[in-house]
Amino acid sequence: MVFSSTVFIFLFLPLVLGIYFLLQNKLRNLFLLIASLFFYAWGEGLLVLLMMGSIGMNYIMGIAISESLDKNRPLTSKMFLALGVGLNLLVLTYYKYIHFLVENLAMVGIHIDIDISNVTLPIGISFFTFQSISYLVDVYRSTVKGQRSIVNLGMYIALFPQLIAGPIVRYVDISKEIQRRTVTPALFKTGITRFLTGFAKKIIIANNVGLVADKVFGAPVGDLSTSLTWIGVLCYTLQIYYDFSGYSDMAIGLGKMFGFNFKENFDHPYISKSVQEFWRRWHISLSTWFRDYLYIPLGGNRKGKYRTYVNLLIVFFLTGLWHGASWNFIVWGMFHGFFLIVERMDFFKLPSKFTFLKRFYLLLVVMVGWVIFRAENLGYALEYIGTMFAFTGGTYAYPYLFLNTYTLTVIALGILFSAPLRALIVKRAAMIIPNPNSAIALEHILYVSLFILSLLELAQTTYNPFIYFRF
Repeated sequence: MVFSSTVFIFLFLPLVLGIYFLLQNKLRNLFLLIASLFFYAWGEGLLVLLMMGSIGMNYIMGIAISESLDKNRPLTSKMFLALGVGLNLLVLTYYKYIHFLVENLAMVGIHIDIDISNVTLPIGISFFTFQSISYLVDVYRSTVKGQRSIVNLGMYIALFPQLIAGPIVRYVDISKEIQRRTVTPALFKTGITRFLTGFAKKIIIANNVGLVADKVFGAPVGDLSTSLTWIGVLCYTLQIYYDFSGYSDMAIGLGKMFGFNFKENFDHPYISKSVQEFWRRWHISLSTWFRDYLYIPLGGNRKGKYRTYVNLLIVFFLTGLWHGASWNFIVWGMFHGFFLIVERMDFFKLPSKFTFLKRFYLLLVVMVGWVIFRAENLGYALEYIGTMFAFTGGTYAYPYLFLNTYTLTVIALGILFSAPLRALIVKRAAMIIPNPNSAIALEHILYVSLFILSLLELAQTTYNPFIYFRF
């Protein structure tokens, strides 16, 4: 079940919200846990048992770590931490990377005789695994106490708004809200508007540009012209941003409807002036997770520049691997890691007056990186990138058929709103419409119109993928 489906919008969500607010406070967490497990089982079937097993294992490990610390047994608590983290990573490795490992070992002559044909990737496993690991580490660091209620911990791990595509929500950030939270009318309204914003991003922009990107990347590179390769990567650049940030907006909005305040996951990353800034603005919950639970423990930038470079490469190797069991993702991560290292070198630094060149450089690096990320294999990616800069003609013109006036308008809007244009519009609107009641009425009309337009888009197409579900 996806947030942008009519089943979710008109059946699941209203039903869950209605029952949730009818229940007493002490029963709401249990209900949200049941609803979340049902939500996951809807699409994943018996793999919901894996989710339940993960909840049980992390509950036991969290209690064991906490009690060991209370009894002043640091070695025992470290042992339970290592065991808990190891079990989480073992499950993730088996379900997400076993095919990749077996295939690559076979290429070097090591053959493992096991049947993995029935091993399928559970949706969202990377997200809920990282949430579980952050919980165990924070308990070990005494940032939080081990959760004594398996219902409360289970709801945290399985909470459906952010379960299958993030953002990665840390237990420490919502631990108080798990125990007690209040949904005010203002918070609920903010949740609705945030959900509708994400819904429109996904349906109106991501789906339309994604269709063009799929047509381009689905063609043999030899048939593509240079102009078409740039159109393809531009559309994919917009698709992956509006797809994932749209989902994050919907997740954050849904969280507010139930009284949770999830942290932001995107902050207009395409206006960045460096790759370092890009990763402060893109998939913030993942980049900060790696910073706090890997980069800093490795030494961060405290042990000299060469050790810093090694730490960055380790982090971005694993960032790429986190995204998928493919060399494309690993190379994409290392590609970003390389530019992060280059940016730390003195010879690369540009004076502040060259802001335009810095933004151009960032977009060029990111778009070339997205080719590596999107391509089916490295060979295709390299050939595609070569065509981008070869200034050649091609024979494949089918994607041009999708570049009608409406799609070009969507692309233009996607480019404009990838910058913080909305805040400027709101500020200017407040100056033009000083009457608060008129401003509120106009806001309601805008969101209702966006919702209706999105529903009309949804009704006329079967193309509705979520890119980050595969991670």
